[in-house]
Amino acid sequence: MAIYNLGSINIDHVYHVPHLPLPGETLSAEGYTMGLGGKGANQSVAAARAGAVCFHIGALGPGSDWVLADMTGYGVDLRHVTRGDVPTGHAIIYVDPAAENNIVLFPGANRSLTAAMIDAALAEARPQDTLMMQNETAMQAEAARIAAAKGMRVIYSAAPFDIAAVRAVLPHVSLLVMNEVEAAQLRAAEGQLPPMDVIITKGAEGAEWISAATEPLFVPAFKVTPVDTTGAGDTFIGTLAAGLDLGLDRAAAMRRASATSAVQVTRAGAAQAIPAASEVDDFLQAQGRSTPPA
Repeated sequence: MAIYNLGSINIDHVYHVPHLPLPGETLSAEGYTMGLGGKGANQSVAAARAGAVCFHIGALGPGSDWVLADMTGYGVDLRHVTRGDVPTGHAIIYVDPAAENNIVLFPGANRSLTAAMIDAALAEARPQDTLMMQNETAMQAEAARIAAAKGMRVIYSAAPFDIAAVRAVLPHVSLLVMNEVEAAQLRAAEGQLPPMDVIITKGAEGAEWISAATEPLFVPAFKVTPVDTTGAGDTFIGTLAAGLDLGLDRAAAMRRASATSAVQVTRAGAAQAIPAASEVDDFLQAQGRSTPPA
């Protein structure tokens, strides 16, 4: 089995600030780093680090060889990543002392994907494989349609939230993943959540899997002291997808995703902060139990 991730690849510019900027305010940053990011890249790295075979589908601009090297180093297969003339997407991220953040995103090459690229990338995908997607690229609806027609599991992160994009993709989705804000936005637009499997992540409060076929499953978060929450949700989703792909049941996959996110937020950065499977094993062993504390 394998995971195909139609996802953004961004360069993250992270500024550590005394507080998140107010309108019209100029702040002096207390620190700066540049690294690999983007919801798609983060999720691919998380899936690969968790032990899944992960093929990334995306696009980059000129001067991004180091991005390819980083993703390859984390174990992501990049045969379906296209190089072009449109600049690589990037994000400006402000992080405050409480590890909260604000993000400004430039999509760049992530929006340059075409239907032909998607067709080629998914040509060898099989029914037991998984397609992951987010809202930071072009061609989500096309990819979801192809994957669903093949019988693949389709996991969709409705972020950044865009109701038109969500409506176009939902008919082909197996599992919808949102945070509490995105879930509220969908309820406001549609009157209710769709009658399908939905995971709502709640940050430090944990995550809930809602299903029409069985009882809701709630997994509380592990208690840690966060350093940087950038990419925590992506880490959760990528690890969850890997767990399901590797045959874990939904409870075990959720626990594993929660633990991985807990370790990730104790480190600075996004993709570079995602732990390897062995580190997650050590974390769970240190907890002295197989489930997060209530």
